[in-house]
This record gives sequence, C-alpha cells and structure tokens, in this order.
Amino acid sequence: MSLIERSFRERIVLVGVVTWPRTLAEVEASLDELRLLVDTAGADEVARVVQARETPDPATYIGRGKAAELHRLCEEVDADTVVFDEELTPAQQRNLEHLLGRSAIDRTAVIMDIFAQNARTQEGRAQVELALLRYRLPRLRGRGGGLSQQAGGIGTRGPGETQLEVDRRRIARRIQHLEAELRTLEATRRTQRRARRRAALRSLSLVGYTNAGKSTLLNALTDAGVLVENRLFATLDPRTRRLELPGGEAVLCSDTVGFVRKLPHQLVQAFHSTLEVVTDADLLVHVVDASAPDPDAQVAAVRAVLAEIGAASIPELLVYNKADLDPAAARRLVRAHPGSVACSARSGAGLPALLEAVAAALRAADRTVDLAVPYERGDVLAALHRAGEVLEQRDAGGSLHVRARLDEASRRRFAAFSAPAASLGVDGARSGE
Repeated sequence: MSLIERSFRERIVLVGVVTWPRTLAEVEASLDELRLLVDTAGADEVARVVQARETPDPATYIGRGKAAELHRLCEEVDADTVVFDEELTPAQQRNLEHLLGRSAIDRTAVIMDIFAQNARTQEGRAQVELALLRYRLPRLRGRGGGLSQQAGGIGTRGPGETQLEVDRRRIARRIQHLEAELRTLEATRRTQRRARRRAALRSLSLVGYTNAGKSTLLNALTDAGVLVENRLFATLDPRTRRLELPGGEAVLCSDTVGFVRKLPHQLVQAFHSTLEVVTDADLLVHVVDASAPDPDAQVAAVRAVLAEIGAASIPELLVYNKADLDPAAARRLVRAHPGSVACSARSGAGLPALLEAVAAALRAADRTVDLAVPYERGDVLAALHRAGEVLEQRDAGGSLHVRARLDEASRRRFAAFSAPAASLGVDGARSGE
C-alpha cells in the first residue's frame, strides 16, 4: 500500500527525443507505452513534446532553448511534473527542475513508483525499496539542505520515501540492511528450490511482457486462484503451482514479474533472487499478447532482460495469448514463428494444444541415454519410469538394457548405469543413486 495517498491525479507532460538510430515512430510508440505507465502510476498525460537531436544535451538533455519552450508549455497546461522517456543523469535532473520550476523525472522513476505501489510481500517491499534507494542515492549528492523536498516519482509514494529526509550515510546504512535481509530471504528461497529439485519435478517459468496475461494463464492451467488485474506490473512476487501435463507428468509452473522495455537495471539487480525462478527453469513459456500493437518488439524486450539475468540459453516456447481479441493476428504470428502456439487464457481456447506443446518441448530438451540396469534393481527401473520416458527395454544378458529420455538432473542421478555397464554389480549400482 502507498505510504501517501493523494486525492488528485497529477498532470504530466511527456518528453521524448529522437536520436539515431531511433525513428520518430519508435519514439512515439515508446511514449505511448510511457503514457500507460504514467496512468498506472496514478497520473494523466496532458501534453507531449518530441524533439530531434543528434545527441542528448549533457546539461539538460533537451537543450536550454527547448527547456524554455517546455517551461512555457507546462505553464499553459498547468502541469505538475515532466516525465522523460530516457533516464536522466542526476545533473540533468537538477538543471531541468531549476529551469522548469517543477519536478522532472524519467521513465525509470515511474516504473519504480509502480513497483512500490504493487509490492505486497516482505521480500517484494525490500526489493523495491533497495532499488529505489540505489536509484536515488546519486541524485542526493550536492543538494545539501535541499534534500528534504527531493521529488521521487509520481505521487512520491512507496517504500523508502522517508529516506528522503536523511543524509547519504543513513541511506547507505539502510541499503546495507536491505541487502542483508534479502540475502536471508534468498537463502530460504534457495532451500525451497533444492527441495523441489529433490522431488524430481521439472519446472516451467511463465515469462513475458507486463500485462501479457501470465497470471490469467497460470490460473487457467492450474486453478491457482491468483488475483488478476488489468494493469501493468500487477504481479511482482513469483507464484508456483503444480501442473499436470498430458500423460500424467507433473511439473512446477511459476508466474513472475513481467518485463518491459528499458526495465531499470536497479530493479533487475534488486529482484535477482526472485528472478532465479526463471534462471532455474527447464523451459520458459514466453507469453506474448497477440493483440499488442507490436508483439515482436515486446518479445525482443523480454529476451533482452532474459539475457541480462543469464536465462537466454534456456529452451523457450512462444505462446501468443489473447488470441480471442484478434484471431487473424494470432494466426499470422504463429505462422511467422514455427513451433509457437496461440491460445486464450480467458476463454480456454487452445490450452490443450499449449499443454501438448509444453510436453513436447520438455521431451525435446531431454537427451536419450542407454543404461544397463541389473535385474535385481527393480527400484531403479521404477525410478527411471518416474523420472523420464523409457523408450526401449530389452534383455542384455545379465542386465536390462534400457533406453530412456532424461533431463540433465536425472542423467546425473543414473550416471552409474550408463552403458556399457553390464559388469556393474549390486554395490556398484547402488553408488549411482
């Protein structure tokens, strides 16, 4: 919950700059998304300014002349705050606030504010506060007695706001405290992940752009009962549920925070432990809003964040959700991306095909191995059937020759039975468990 509730919505002017290689259309699309972010944060766009420059001005980002024009526009529309689409340096922010006579913030601050409003759990609140403080600390330098009124995002809300009244040393101490708290929570999460791995259950992670419908899909697949809201970043904390695939195999399915273009690096760092549910997954189910204006750009933005957190090499299944809103667009996207599937988490259309595709993707990620299992080790044979798919089983003179499709963890578990291993005795066989 926000620490400060306001009875009015701020009036915002949006500012974008066209610099090579970005085009005017790309900047306008980015500003349209920024408008949605601002609306989610609790404010309204009343005007926007787009400027073309070779490079951003190091002192004011848009230059003093343009800043003077922007000041006159803000006076005309009675704007409370100016929001820039690119991240401002601390010096640019200070100079702009002086020239404009009002708060000047950037996209990063808006996203931080939305995260602050949506954080619910202890870990989520700590992660957001840590990101906020890391973002604000350099912006406190050189302000002296002016620190007490530092603006901090739309509505100046969220965890960490009281830190604006203290000096850098106390903020640094608070950062250290939060880092220690998150390390403790991360250790607990790591223990839970180890327990899940011991249960020999493979895991899927639903990833995708914010508001692509991941939580709705989790509910549709697992009856998770997760609260679904039609707003950006409604989910910050991962939810994991058990999912039954066709054929009876059980896997763990996790929903986590949505991504967005220019996702602040501070948030990626702070949410590192939460995002490990993605990096530990056996398969990424990449959920895309098929009705979005530019779904390919959203896919690229998500993959950029996946690369940043070290998950780019994990197998991925593209799922075009919300196919009921624009069936023709969904069909075009599936044709353009072989191996992808289309569905509607809301209506349930396409979900059986999605589950079949998930099962097939998991099988494709597995590797076929040949094993020699002593006749007396029926427990090993039963474990093989539970752990993977037994493709062939025949007598090999003194043992059973088994060909099975196993994931990496199971291959390690049964490594001692790798063929040729017909000479393994009972004692040697037991050492592989």
